[in-house]
Amino acid sequence: MMHKLADHRAQLTRLKRIEGQVRGVAAMVEADRYCVDILTQLQAVRAALARVEREILDSHVGHCVAAAAAGDSAEQAAKMAELTALLKRAMR
Repeated sequence: MMHKLADHRAQLTRLKRIEGQVRGVAAMVEADRYCVDILTQLQAVRAALARVEREILDSHVGHCVAAAAAGDSAEQAAKMAELTALLKRAMR
């Protein structure tokens, strides 16, 4: 099941903000700013990306996986395999 753009509008807004943060970090590196300040900003970027990732995963489980659970057993098995693979990659 594909999501509509409206379903992810909040995540797109956050991703654009994160893009700005990353550009800011690049500018800090180019300006030879203090490493601790750069690392602090990088941690903020990682935390923001993790939040977007959690929100999209939550949406996927709530919509796509839930819809598959109401479907036939082959669809259920396919979605569960997809979700399991996704979680394994996330845990690396």
